[in-house]
Amino acid sequence: MFDAILIDKADDAQTVKLTQLDDDALPEGDVTVRVAASTLNYKDGLAVTGKSPVVRKFPMVPGIDFAGVVESSTSPDWKEGDRVVLNGWGVGETHWGGLAGKARVKGEWLVPLPDAFSMQQAMAIGTAGYTSMLCVLALEKNGVTPASGPVLVTGAAGGVGSVAVALLAKLGHEVHAVTGRPEESDYLKALGASEILDRAEFAEKGRPLGKERWAAAVDVAGGQVLANVLSQIRYGGTVAACGLAAGMGLPATVAPFILRGVTLAGIDSVMRPKADRIEAWTRLAADLDPALLASMTVEVPLSEVIPTCERLLAGQVRGRAVVPIDPSIA
Repeated sequence: MFDAILIDKADDAQTVKLTQLDDDALPEGDVTVRVAASTLNYKDGLAVTGKSPVVRKFPMVPGIDFAGVVESSTSPDWKEGDRVVLNGWGVGETHWGGLAGKARVKGEWLVPLPDAFSMQQAMAIGTAGYTSMLCVLALEKNGVTPASGPVLVTGAAGGVGSVAVALLAKLGHEVHAVTGRPEESDYLKALGASEILDRAEFAEKGRPLGKERWAAAVDVAGGQVLANVLSQIRYGGTVAACGLAAGMGLPATVAPFILRGVTLAGIDSVMRPKADRIEAWTRLAADLDPALLASMTVEVPLSEVIPTCERLLAGQVRGRAVVPIDPSIA
């Protein structure tokens, strides 16, 4: 038996509880993993609270990330004892995820966990940090360098934003951080931000083209925030968009694209090809200072996941929320 968060639905009413399951309940897959740690992302918060139809199949174990050790495998790619990490692939949505003591998944969804990180450090990074690295790689592939000019990060005190600030600063970029929580200014400066901007500056409708301020941006917000960011990107700049915290819409014009040659790079982390995932984790091992992970991480026991998800959606959780499940696994 193992502990798990389980979401179910009956008569259009969602229920969620901490319970115990046995191995026979696990879904199909060719690799069974003993989960060492998971994490809480915005999508997990939506799934657990039921505030958005994230879960497509019931019952469901949420958790779009996990790190652990292979317990058994019929996949030729994995053997017992391998250290692995999983991000996305619909786990926690259509396939049981990581907020449980065990997970059974397709071997092709797993990637090797770099030796640079412990299991809990891997989950301090999680999908948020992995997505941040994909954003940074997109900026680099579009020619953005530290010499290009400052880089803006929206939602900077959240999971994606925190890691993006730390990564960009470590790589030598001047980082400007947007947050709606001014009390987090010292935290963001410790991660490497040189300027803190109030989210309210980006919340109202702006001009189709504003003053050219940033060479690039990592945006987790979408909506009006993204529209205002695009209007202030320098000629030839790039915005990597990976979130919708401020809305699904994009009330922008084509002006930044056709008059300034701005590139809007969409970043998907869920179905990303395995080669891209390995590249991102390899770069994280090289470019993310593990010492910073502790400052951006809070630990949430499995028993506290449900109430913490409410706080997460309310913007009351700083950085990354790690859920230790089996700390005995290194």
